[in-house]
Amino acid sequence: MHVIFGLGNPGKRYLNTRHNIGFILLDYIQSIYKVPFRAGKGDYYFMQFELEHETVLCVKPTTYMNLSGIAVRQVVEQFDVDLNNILVVLDDFQLPFGTLRFRKKGSAGGHNGLKSIIAELGTETFARLRFGIGDDFEDPIDFVLSDFTPSEIEGLREVLLPAAHQGIVVWVKEGIDQAMSQFNRQFFEADLT
Repeated sequence: MHVIFGLGNPGKRYLNTRHNIGFILLDYIQSIYKVPFRAGKGDYYFMQFELEHETVLCVKPTTYMNLSGIAVRQVVEQFDVDLNNILVVLDDFQLPFGTLRFRKKGSAGGHNGLKSIIAELGTETFARLRFGIGDDFEDPIDFVLSDFTPSEIEGLREVLLPAAHQGIVVWVKEGIDQAMSQFNRQFFEADLT
């Protein structure tokens, strides 16, 4: 089993915010596989589908971003998931908008959701997919909680979400190294804001 944890904040207020890119990607994947999300036995919603004989679980924590690790630990324990088979999808304001970055491991880098997961799992060794949400702002808190612009949403729908989905397919089938080598790049040179 492979598990994708999309990080975000629940509720309409946060629906299209930059911090919610994990939820946005999982909603995009759900639109492809047509499997509904349902409540899990813990602080999360999940959906499950098969990808070339491999079970893939997509999980949205309901704990709000800063406590994401609680839901991640619940799922890992309940489904007895190998940490080599988890992928955490999150926003990264240190990367330009349009950048995808798969990583095998690493520190939280100031991201509170990632910090919570590392604390709950007791390790930094798990894969993550960082979405560049833009690196030109004054207040990081206001920025991550602001909505994507209409042109950014178009870029997400047309290019980034499909590319991220394809990267995840490669991760499931061929592993993190292949996903890194094929998808770690900036997909837009122009500023879409």
